[in-house]
Amino acid sequence: MSGFGRADSEWDELVDAGRSFLVERAKLGKLTSYTELNATLARRTGCRPFDFERADERAAMGHLLGLIVERDQEVITADPPVMLSALVNYLSANDAGPGFYQLAKELRLLPLSASADEKFGFWIEQVKRLYERHGAGRATA
Repeated sequence: MSGFGRADSEWDELVDAGRSFLVERAKLGKLTSYTELNATLARRTGCRPFDFERADERAAMGHLLGLIVERDQEVITADPPVMLSALVNYLSANDAGPGFYQLAKELRLLPLSASADEKFGFWIEQVKRLYERHGAGRATA
């Protein structure tokens, strides 16, 4: 799992903190941005933040999101799988980034030839399923 200049132990910490944060967002029925996720991870783990000015650091964040999806599937199995990374958007965008759709294709959740409309519909469905799974909007005791 090591790579991108980070030790295995750091990746484990980032995956756990990232998954926890995204589950919190799902429970609230809210999306987040790469920027907010990055700041939250740095604050909660003490790990250095990702530098989005650098292509390798943007790739590292994409790698992290893939690891979070993998870990989430180990914790809560869903068929078809649901991708926790669907909750992460670009700061001023209305859907997920290209890495999300690429991972969906690799997981065979989205056809390789998916149109823009199919991708958007897939993303909406993923977000909806995440909110439902984590009880967004439900009153808790």
